[in-house]
Amino acid sequence: MTNNQITMYSADWCGDCRRSKRLMDELNVAYTIIDVENDTTAAEKVKEINGGAQSIPVIVFSDGTHLTEPSDNDLKAKLTSLGII
Repeated sequence: MTNNQITMYSADWCGDCRRSKRLMDELNVAYTIIDVENDTTAAEKVKEINGGAQSIPVIVFSDGTHLTEPSDNDLKAKLTSLGII
């Protein structure tokens, strides 16, 4: 993962995923979407990251940390702390 690269494990039906996507789009933050509905290995990765839970979105950052179902404020704070925004 390169510096500032963000990966979001997501699904089209997920309201929290759409909200996080909308925020990052508004902030002009680049990210990669991995659809857990179409990629079974991605769904397994989500469970691995979340200790067995299938909660999405899971947003993985270049520093190796992640946020699961973050509020807009938490996501914005994380992006700020990484110097992305």
